[in-house]
Amino acid sequence: MSAARFYNSELRLVLLRRRNLLLLAVTAIFPLIIGIALRLAAPHPDGGNGGGPAFFSQVAGNGVFLTFIALSTLLILVLPVVVAVVAGDSVAGEAGYGTLRYLLAVPAGRARLLAVKYGVIVTFGLCATFIVSVVALLAGTVLFPVGPVTLLSGTTVSLADGLLRLLFVTLYVAAAMAALGAIGLAISTLTEHAIGAIAAVMILVVTSEVLDNVPQLAAIGPYLPTHWWLSFDALLRAPADTATLLHGLLSFGVYAVLSGSFAWARFTSADITS
Repeated sequence: MSAARFYNSELRLVLLRRRNLLLLAVTAIFPLIIGIALRLAAPHPDGGNGGGPAFFSQVAGNGVFLTFIALSTLLILVLPVVVAVVAGDSVAGEAGYGTLRYLLAVPAGRARLLAVKYGVIVTFGLCATFIVSVVALLAGTVLFPVGPVTLLSGTTVSLADGLLRLLFVTLYVAAAMAALGAIGLAISTLTEHAIGAIAAVMILVVTSEVLDNVPQLAAIGPYLPTHWWLSFDALLRAPADTATLLHGLLSFGVYAVLSGSFAWARFTSADITS
């Protein structure tokens, strides 16, 4: 079986699984709820009381900012759960169902199987992230005025420029979820119980978020997996804070490489008995 056919087969299985479809539906519903709540709470163009991230106060004046709000809100828990479920189930689920040995009987090789699994995790995370962005943008267009975008730095750019920044923000968040997916894949190779792997990923996320908010532990903050997730607001300034973005992308890349290497070392040497 070619790698492309193997990938397409795995992707169809993941996308058509009822549980995963429900997760995608949840990611689509949340931006609508957030948009309606903000519309009711701050219906005037000058809206907002300055609470939360800096761009919360911008949404009443321009619906494009609803996308940034939705992404930052769902990054706290919802998007990590979506990725954790798929990543934690990727190998552990196959082992638990007793289908892993069957998959390894296909002349694909363990390394290629692992690569395909990770490719599907990244694709699913990308789909979930873009669903949030697209639904939030549509909801923002309906609920709020849309026009030239005033950035957090005070500079006003064209709507086209604002939408381009939105695309880059979405891709940045997807990169963060890709790194989390690699961590989940690594954990998934350690157990035959998908629930345990999913729970371990979420415990890691919550622990990282808590530690990142303890002032006394500020020194370790930049090395935590969740520290750079919300740094996409660097794209909402003129000029963009490229140093922060590069730090974030480097962190995601390091976690992806280290976790992927661990998963490969574990999976290619493990004695598969189920």
